[in-house]
Amino acid sequence: MPLNLKYSVATRDSQLTSLNTDIGTSCKIRLYDGAQPAGPGTAITTQVLLAEWTGNAGGFGSVAAGVLTSAAVANTTGLAAGTASWFRIVTSGGTAVVDGSAGTATSDMILNTTTVSIGLTCQFTSLAITGGNA
Repeated sequence: MPLNLKYSVATRDSQLTSLNTDIGTSCKIRLYDGAQPAGPGTAITTQVLLAEWTGNAGGFGSVAAGVLTSAAVANTTGLAAGTASWFRIVTSGGTAVVDGSAGTATSDMILNTTTVSIGLTCQFTSLAITGGNA
């Protein structure tokens, strides 16, 4: 049976504000290779951690018009060599909150390149989480 829920902008923003609170301050944004797991409750197995950013002490980001957008985050360096395909955001305490796609276009996280090398600069140009039916 198909689902066709539609949320008001105010409801979407409220849901994303709650997600923003769950992510909290000084979160970790972890970039991986391989297949994205079913969700943040699914353990990481063979996927390799390629890079990790620390989110802002002031919080993850801001919500507007059904989209939660990451605040600016300082570049990091590659921890391992590989091809980035997805990310996981965890709280500062390590609790997984959200997973998303990573790529150079049409992804939740937009990277300058998906090729990650040890010790070289790794950056993303945007990270946006879109609420339901936005």
